[in-house]
Amino acid sequence: MDLFPILQELHQPGGKILLVVLDGVGGLPLEPGGPTELEAAQTPNLDRLAAESALGLLTPVHPGLAPGSGPGHLALFGYDPFRYVVGRGALSALGLGADFREGDVALRGNFATLDAEGKVVDRRAGRPSTEENQRVIAKLKEAIPRIEDVEIHFYTESEHRFLVILRGEGLGDGVTDTDPQKAGLPPLEARPLDEASRKTAHILNLLAERIRAVLRDEPRLNGALFRRASQKPRFPSFQEVYSLRAAAVASYPMYKGLAALVGMEVLPVEGEGDAHEGKLKALRENWDRYEFFYLHFKKTDAKGEDGDFLGKVREIERFDAFLPELLALKPEVLALTGDHSTPAALKAHSWHPVPLLLKAPYLRRDEAGRFTEAEALKGSLGHLRGVELMPLLLAHAGRLLKYGA
Repeated sequence: MDLFPILQELHQPGGKILLVVLDGVGGLPLEPGGPTELEAAQTPNLDRLAAESALGLLTPVHPGLAPGSGPGHLALFGYDPFRYVVGRGALSALGLGADFREGDVALRGNFATLDAEGKVVDRRAGRPSTEENQRVIAKLKEAIPRIEDVEIHFYTESEHRFLVILRGEGLGDGVTDTDPQKAGLPPLEARPLDEASRKTAHILNLLAERIRAVLRDEPRLNGALFRRASQKPRFPSFQEVYSLRAAAVASYPMYKGLAALVGMEVLPVEGEGDAHEGKLKALRENWDRYEFFYLHFKKTDAKGEDGDFLGKVREIERFDAFLPELLALKPEVLALTGDHSTPAALKAHSWHPVPLLLKAPYLRRDEAGRFTEAEALKGSLGHLRGVELMPLLLAHAGRLLKYGA
């Protein structure tokens, strides 16, 4: 059910909301009976916060579905991810501020390492530096400005990630990914899902061949995998739906693109990667200008995808040390959760629910004592779906009138 008309009708002014997303924060034990990453982490500040908050579990999209970051985030923002669908390419283009026009097709690319037989050795090419990415992108820009009658535009995103925009007549975005999702397999061939996208698939397959030829002497970044082709969508904005002046504080282009897609103002952040101090500065300097803030941290997800259990634990502990600075801002409503689980044991997004913490006025008594998956089961919030979060935050911020007579 689309709640947007109801939420518009029930709007009233209220308190400030801070939504903190620890990307991929949910985890699993490495062995039966062992701790998850959250349970293994030493988190004294989160423990104190949990003791005075309400907790629950949140299924970002749907039970059994391992969501991408796009649908996971859109659900947290209150947008039904089965109705509001967008490809990762468009999110990257919006986040990078790329020249992305009506009719263009944007694709998220991964630089990959391929062996002599053309099989994938590393889907992320060893997570190269952004500077190395920029060097290789410069080679591609010079070597492949167009294929047939289609312009090819390359952009560095970060580390192994890049963006390609195809511009020309007769392009559609209904094509399959070329990423096989595991090592030991060759890249897949792009296939059209509809007649309007046949040309796009043809150009994309030629582009993959050209990239491999241009990069044949590169030791690591010698191939490319493409995902989530998409054209430019149009979603109702936060201002339209919630009557909220909303801002996003994020470092990675995809998440800035998600925020821009729903009409948030993306604030500049100083520093590279998960620059905690840069994010805090952006919040402090803009705190009085907005009523809703979305704050994103990426490294918990990246360490999970790398299978680095202890690295993910350290990132959780790093956030815990930063938490008092956020609490000092004194938001009326603070929510802390993830957009999906990324257990190091699986090295991938998973379908497991994530813990949800809510600090707000008028909470019910809660037996949960830590921000962990098991403790969240004891919480008074119960088990929610992602799209149910925003109405809950609005209600606790005093921003919703009574529904019905």
